[in-house]
Amino acid sequence: MKAEQDGDLLEEDSPQDNGVQTNQYSSISPPASPVAQEEPFSTYFEDKVHIPEDVSQVFSFRKLWAFTGPGFLMSIAYLDPGNIESDLQSGAKAGFKLLWVLLGATIIGLLLQRLAARLGVVTGMHLAEVCNRQYPTVPRIILWMMVELAIIGSDMQEVIGCAIALNLLSVGRIPLWAGVLITITDTFVFLFLDKYGLRKLEAFFGFLITVMALSFGYEYVLVKPNQAELLKGMFLPYCAGCGPVQLEQAVGIVGAVIMPHNIYLHSALVKSRDIDRKNKKEVKEANKYFFIESTIALFISFLINVFVVAVFAQAFYNKTNADVNESCNKTGSPHTDLFPLNNNTLEVDIYKGGVVLGCVFGPAALYIWAIGILAAGQSSTMTGTYSGQFVMEGFLNLRWSRFARVLLTRSIAITPTLLVAIFQDVQHLTGMNDFLNVLQSMQLPFALIPILTFTSLTSIMNDFANGLVWKISGGIVILVVCAINMYFVVVYVTSLNSVLLYVFAALLTVAYLCFVGYLAWHCLVALGVSCLDFGSRVSNRPAVLIEEPSEYDS
Repeated sequence: MKAEQDGDLLEEDSPQDNGVQTNQYSSISPPASPVAQEEPFSTYFEDKVHIPEDVSQVFSFRKLWAFTGPGFLMSIAYLDPGNIESDLQSGAKAGFKLLWVLLGATIIGLLLQRLAARLGVVTGMHLAEVCNRQYPTVPRIILWMMVELAIIGSDMQEVIGCAIALNLLSVGRIPLWAGVLITITDTFVFLFLDKYGLRKLEAFFGFLITVMALSFGYEYVLVKPNQAELLKGMFLPYCAGCGPVQLEQAVGIVGAVIMPHNIYLHSALVKSRDIDRKNKKEVKEANKYFFIESTIALFISFLINVFVVAVFAQAFYNKTNADVNESCNKTGSPHTDLFPLNNNTLEVDIYKGGVVLGCVFGPAALYIWAIGILAAGQSSTMTGTYSGQFVMEGFLNLRWSRFARVLLTRSIAITPTLLVAIFQDVQHLTGMNDFLNVLQSMQLPFALIPILTFTSLTSIMNDFANGLVWKISGGIVILVVCAINMYFVVVYVTSLNSVLLYVFAALLTVAYLCFVGYLAWHCLVALGVSCLDFGSRVSNRPAVLIEEPSEYDS
C-alpha cells in the first residue's frame, strides 16, 4: 500500500473508484473470526432513517431534519439529574459566577461528541466495537468493566432522580424504593417504543426535552434573574471572591457535563442513518449535518442548565438555613425541619431544591420542578440503558435477544440502586451523589483516550482522521479534563479522613494510573509520537492490509 503526505495527515490510499472509498482496517488487531462475520452486528436499529437524495444545495433543512435525532438523544446526558443537581448547587454556592465554566464544559463536550459521531459514521462501528477489535483481550475486559462502572454510577443518579420526583409529586406517599421500581418498569415499557419506528422514539425524547425546557423555564420566569449578572457570569471567566467551595463546584460542573458513557452512546446512535460509507461525499455530508444537529441539541441543553443555575443563583445565593426555615414556616410547609435554625449556608440537592422552591414561590413551583426532574430522570435512564446495551454487546460481542440484553444491562445497574433506595431515605442522598460523581470522573479517561486514539488513526478513519490541529487540541482538552476530574477525586478522598481509606485509595491509584498510562501510550503512538512505537499494536504508519476486508464495511 502506498503512503502519501497530505497536509498534516499521513494518509494511506484506499481502494477508490470514482470517489468511492472502502475502509480497510489495519493489523492493530486480528480480524473477527468468520463465525463472527456471518451477519452484521445487531443493535436496536431495525430500520435505518432514509436520507433524501434529491437535494443538491450546500445546506438543506430536509437533510438536517433527516439527520436530527441522535444528537438530541445524546444531549439528554447533559440534562440528567446529576447535572441538574450540579447546576442548582452551583447557583446556590457561587451565584452566577460559574456560568462560564458551564459554557466552556458544554463546548468541550461538543468537540468530544464530534469525534464520537465521526467514528461511528466513518467506520460503521461504535466505539465499543472498535475497542473490541483494537485492544488485546485483558485491556479490553478491564476497559469494559470501567465503562460499566460509569454507566452504573450514572444510572443510579438517574433512577433515584426519578424516584425523588415521584416522592415530591405524591407529597411523600411514594417512598424512594417504590419510585425506583416504578422507574424500572416504565423504562422497560418506553424502551420498546422503537418497535413503532425509530422516529417515534426520537420524537418521544424530544417531548421529554420540551417538558424539561417548559418546567425549568417556568421557574426561570417566576424568579426573574438579574440578566446583567447572568451575562457577566456567562462570558467573564472570573470568579471574584471565590474560595475552595466554589473551586470544587467548578470542578464538579465539568465532571457532571462530560460523561464517559455518552461518548460510546453517540458513536452508536449515528449508525441509525442510511449512509453509504463507501461514498466519501455522503460520509462527509453526514459528518457535517450530525455536527450541526449536535450543536443545536447541546445549545438547547445549555439553556436548560442555565435556567436551573440562574433560578438558584437569584433566589438562594448566600441564603442561610434560618432564612429558608422562616419562609417554610410562613407557607406552612411540612418540610420545615429540613432546614435547622442556624446561620449555616444553605445546602441543597434535587429534593431540597424542590422543597425550597415550594416554600418561597408556592406549591406550583415545587410540582413543576418535580415534573422537570421526572422528565430528566426518565429520559436519561432510557439513554443510559441504550449505552449499557451498546457497551456490553460491543465489548463482549454478545448475540442475545434484545429483551435479554435489556434485562441484563438493567439488572446490573438497578441492583445497587434498589439497595440504596431501601437503606437510605430521600433526605440524605447528597453524600451518595458526590461519590457517584467521583466514580464517573475516574472513568473519563476510558472514553476520551480511546476516542482520540481511533479517530487519529488513518488506518481506521482514512481521509477523515484527525488533522494535526485536532490531534494537538484534542490531546490538550482531554489532558485538562482528566486533570480537573482527578483533582475532584483527590479532594473527595482527602475529605474522608480515614487512614485505611487513604491506603486503599493509594493502591487503587497505582493500578488505575498504570492502565491509564497503557491507554495513553497507544494514544500517543496514534498521534504520531513514533519514538514510543515499540511493540504497540497501534500505529499510524501505513497499515498492513489484512487478507479480507471486515464484514462491517459491507
